[in-house]
Amino acid sequence: MGIRTVMRFAMVISKLVIKVGTSTLTAGTARLSRRRMLELAQQIVALREEHREVILVTSGAIAAGRERFSKFHRPLAKSVPVKQMLAAVGQTHLMLAWEQVFDMFDVPVAQVLLTRADLSDRRRYLNARDTLNTILAHQTLPVINENDAVATDEIRVGDNDNLSALVANVVRADLLIILTDQDGLYTADPRKDPAARLIPEVAQLDDSIWNLAGASRGGLGVGGMTTKLQAADLATRSGVTVVIANGSRPTAIIDAANGRPVGTRFLPVTSNMESRKRWILSEKPLGAVRVDEGAAQALFEGKSLLPVGVREVIDEFERGEVIEIRDSSGRDIAHGITRYSSSEARQIAGRRSSEIAGILGFEYASMLVHTDDMVILHPVS
Repeated sequence: MGIRTVMRFAMVISKLVIKVGTSTLTAGTARLSRRRMLELAQQIVALREEHREVILVTSGAIAAGRERFSKFHRPLAKSVPVKQMLAAVGQTHLMLAWEQVFDMFDVPVAQVLLTRADLSDRRRYLNARDTLNTILAHQTLPVINENDAVATDEIRVGDNDNLSALVANVVRADLLIILTDQDGLYTADPRKDPAARLIPEVAQLDDSIWNLAGASRGGLGVGGMTTKLQAADLATRSGVTVVIANGSRPTAIIDAANGRPVGTRFLPVTSNMESRKRWILSEKPLGAVRVDEGAAQALFEGKSLLPVGVREVIDEFERGEVIEIRDSSGRDIAHGITRYSSSEARQIAGRRSSEIAGILGFEYASMLVHTDDMVILHPVS
């Protein structure tokens, strides 16, 4: 890869999700490796100093819980309730360790616990997105883990590989880096076949690629290469580039973020924006708003829909649902995801954004529909 290609790639990558597996955090031992966590933190801080936005998805809560209990020499069963108890104990231990490491660089951290239910429900999805973006806007590092202490088989994501892909979709990341104890995806199991070769790039996740996935090793983590391919499949379909790399490599994160050869890179099937627009257009609008000519023209110029430009709210809809945006003649000119419900939209219609909090008693956003959550159907006549 030439210097110009690397520079162009680095300029594009402005928002990253980094997933760190248990085997990476423990450096293959039964305890959290503070040295490894420090190495990872140094790379993340370096990216932040380049004004990149970084979200950290961390495993290791159960391993951290076992580390705490090992001090008391208590034998533990392997039941689900015990694992959830270990996660509850280890979560605070894990978060404290991350906080102490990043505090060395004066980087504040914010803990976010998620389950699939949080990312499946429309309103909770929006709440998660708004929370994460607000954390980033305040120069704070989100540290995310699945809420294993309360998750069940019915609602849990299943592993932090897939959770990281869901998070990458929520925040519309450019790149997802999955750090593990393997160098990437191989043509065969390198532990058994000396002729196995690392696959540097995957343009399409077809059957031949899926057949290369093997089981996890070591017993510390939940996911193996199969779950990493599942995460790569989900993320690339959302327009996110994915890199699976060895977390023990001192510059793995920096190299992946700058487009240098490291691990296996999975190319996005479509662009982030195209994927989002496709999803919006596939959803049936559950209501509509009619806007004035000035607002319609502003939408055509790539601006968001502000409450001041809304003249009528039609039908009933909830926050996070797709609605039609109609011009003054009633023509459907755009579809978008609303930040407010129909009842809330009626109260703030025609009012300035600065009045929202005073009218509703709260404020989700200054706009009714953000331009990033909108697809223009017809130019304004």
